[in-house]
Amino acid sequence: MEARINLFENAFAAKFAKRFAGMSTLLEESSLPKATQELVSLRASQINGCGFCADMHTKEAEAAGESSVRLHLVAAWREAVVFTEAERAALALVEEGTRLADAHNGVSDETWAKVREHYDDDQVAALVMLVALINAANRLNVIVRNPAGSYRAGMFAGMKG
Repeated sequence: MEARINLFENAFAAKFAKRFAGMSTLLEESSLPKATQELVSLRASQINGCGFCADMHTKEAEAAGESSVRLHLVAAWREAVVFTEAERAALALVEEGTRLADAHNGVSDETWAKVREHYDDDQVAALVMLVALINAANRLNVIVRNPAGSYRAGMFAGMKG
């Protein structure tokens, strides 16, 4: 499978990607736990069918020490006992925030209350921004059909400078 257009080699897309990566860096510098960030990014990517991002976030999570058991169970997090209550709240938020078209009310009050119970204002802000950013990344990659499988952990580190 080949991408419809190589956004990594296109001059305009490269300028955009640099700014996009800058937003990602801000999220990485937030107090939202790195494990939560990767789990949330992986779950949104699974829902959106973005193989490129699922590949990236699985490998980044593994490189950061995440267990294969937890990564394999992200899609079935409700039935899994390996996630904390805080992580479960974040996973509920990313699902509801990603599936906006499926529910006219968007994120439920119940999910929002659980998120607020486990995260402070800065972490909530980072979580909301992360959901928006990963959904945008998923859409970019799905539209151009970026193939999955060749990502290496840390591959885009140089873009963030």
